[in-house]
Amino acid sequence: MNRLTALLDGLSEWTGRTVAWLTYGMVLLTMLVVILRYGFSLGYTALGEGVTYLFAMIFMFGAAYTLRHDDHVRVDVLYRRMSPRGQAWVNLLGTLLFLWPVMGLILWLSTDYVLASWSLLEGSREPGGLPFVYLLKSLLWLMPALLMLQGLADALRAIAVLRGGAAVPPDHLRTEV
Repeated sequence: MNRLTALLDGLSEWTGRTVAWLTYGMVLLTMLVVILRYGFSLGYTALGEGVTYLFAMIFMFGAAYTLRHDDHVRVDVLYRRMSPRGQAWVNLLGTLLFLWPVMGLILWLSTDYVLASWSLLEGSREPGGLPFVYLLKSLLWLMPALLMLQGLADALRAIAVLRGGAAVPPDHLRTEV
């Protein structure tokens, strides 16, 4: 179980760190769009759409990384005061009752949408736009899949704590300074 948890954590870590580099690309592309627009009165639809694509990739691929590092939004008024065992229960039930059902719903509801886009090899509706809208829409499958896998790692970790295993969560939890 520890190997599987480490493998799933590693996947989230890899995707998060890899996609973080896209942030630099997005900033540089945004700078280029601004310079061209206001410095030279030039506008290119593909460049603007490129910024949108990069932002979507950063958000969608970064979600599992954020969950792995426990940096997601949590109202932890009670959670932080709980014992490791209580926190494990919250994490396990949150994964089983909220994360997996919502991600499953996103996968299910987006299936026709993504498949229709792929069947057309959908591109931008704008002249000069990017021809890869179908790839962008595929992120609607990748994000929930990655979150479900990270949820599995978190659920396995919670089960280990509930079974009397390590009371300290993995290295991904920050220590407050």
